[in-house]
Amino acid sequence: MAATKATVRTGAYHDSVILMQLQRSLAELPDVLDAGVVMGTDANKAVLAQSGLLTPEAEAAGADDLVIVVRAEDEAIARAALDQVDDLLVARRRAGTAQKYRPRSLETAAEMMPDAHWVLISVPGRYAAGVAREALRLGKNVFLYSDNVSLDDEIALKRAAAEDGLLVMGPDCGTAIVNGVGLGFANRVRRGTIGLVAASGTGLQQVSSRIHQLGGGISHALGTGGRDLSEAVGALTAHQGLTLLSQDPETDVIVLISKPPAPRVADELLEAARLSSARWGKPVVVDFVGYLSPARRVGDLHFAASFDEAAQMALQLATATEDATSAPELNLERFSSGQQYLRGLFSGGTLAYETLHLLQGYLDTVYSNVPLDEAYRLADSMVSQRHTIIDLGEDEFTVGRLHPMMDNELRIRRMQREADDPEVALILLDVVLGYGAHPDPASELAPAIADARASAEEAGRHLEVVAVVVGTDEDPQNFDAQVGQLEAAGARVETSNDLAVHYVGRLLQSLNQPPPAEFPAEAVSSVLREPLSAINVGLESFTESLLAQDAPVIQVDWKPPAGGNERLMAMLRRMKGE
Repeated sequence: MAATKATVRTGAYHDSVILMQLQRSLAELPDVLDAGVVMGTDANKAVLAQSGLLTPEAEAAGADDLVIVVRAEDEAIARAALDQVDDLLVARRRAGTAQKYRPRSLETAAEMMPDAHWVLISVPGRYAAGVAREALRLGKNVFLYSDNVSLDDEIALKRAAAEDGLLVMGPDCGTAIVNGVGLGFANRVRRGTIGLVAASGTGLQQVSSRIHQLGGGISHALGTGGRDLSEAVGALTAHQGLTLLSQDPETDVIVLISKPPAPRVADELLEAARLSSARWGKPVVVDFVGYLSPARRVGDLHFAASFDEAAQMALQLATATEDATSAPELNLERFSSGQQYLRGLFSGGTLAYETLHLLQGYLDTVYSNVPLDEAYRLADSMVSQRHTIIDLGEDEFTVGRLHPMMDNELRIRRMQREADDPEVALILLDVVLGYGAHPDPASELAPAIADARASAEEAGRHLEVVAVVVGTDEDPQNFDAQVGQLEAAGARVETSNDLAVHYVGRLLQSLNQPPPAEFPAEAVSSVLREPLSAINVGLESFTESLLAQDAPVIQVDWKPPAGGNERLMAMLRRMKGE
């Protein structure tokens, strides 16, 4: 007659992989019908109950007790199976890592491997924050696989790490790749120039795998934990990861991935990404599930609608020509304090409208006499306000006067007035060629541009002038001659309004935002550039995977402090001053 027997080992701890393997070994014994090997948590007891394995002994077990249950053909077989548990555990240990001595504490492990920059933590959630705090105290970066870590602990750990130039990936971070070495459930991918920051473990795996399949490679892939882009956490690790990859010489393209983020947090991270891209010249691909982007592209931010598209975009940017990927130098140092505003003076109404639309991805507020939102209509079209785009071809400007494509006088006067405003940093204008237009517009506009820039320079300011030339080499105005005159006057000339506005948007964002936070140079070196070596606390399978990748690693023989006794653990924390 079938019998179910159980044994409970108080305070015994083994990682979940070993428990799974022990359960399988017991279930494979002759005449054993089923087996369960779990820690005595309420959730695990519920699973045992569903399987018909919850005995009175198992029901009485505590969360830190090891529960082993066997159902067999009869009671003698069940007892014999339980008697083999220790032998099976020893066999598993011998089949595992070849490490002869396993330190009992993280501190001892750090003494044995002082050059280890990382601590991998996969212990039960109620203990994980304490182990992570100890790792940070020892100056180690943390890969925190453990889940069930409180939100308060996550925030505190990440803030403490950032203050010391360290990184906490997690909690509940299942995947990362650092300097070619996969952590957790990472896939084996080739090295390359694409770096990832992901608040999504399987998202990181999907994108990195697709990049590999498409022929590209990964420099580093930094996981953040699934809650990082929540309102409470505020993307603490994602901001650090963005900064690290921006400064990493091995990374040319950055990919940001997230489960549905908090809108405010996503916006702030994207602001940081735009500024970082402008400063370091690295395009950023964004795949935030459920996030509505202002456009498919904003400057060097490229928005993907799927993981596969993110991988394709990243690879295309990484392999594109320099002209397609490199961002123009902004030279922010040329501008004086207080210079921050744009004044756009257009003769083409549709060009003005497109400019207003594109600037939405960069600026919150742009005033105009032809606004997209009536709330931002200028009270007086003759007086600019903050960022302003003027369509000089509107009826209000052309009564009794030629259209600005033929008559430059009004625009030249307005340009000088805008240049005299100490808060103006940039003037944007179009120069439209073709039949019926002014026969030589640059002959009038170029001197006006030179005069405006000279007056700003005399006042101790730099005035950036960007001119969009619309025309062809067959137009009667001589296209090359028009461009040459404008450039000789100091204007930046573009033939694409789209490219011009993206440059203007990047420049204005940089002038209106503080510089991004930076890691100390030595922190960048230790986190990403030196060969990975680690201390593993928890799942032995993580140690085995590191060894398979030829990464130095020490496995800690970790046990719950004070046998899991909450009162004694609190006393130990107080003694350590925590």
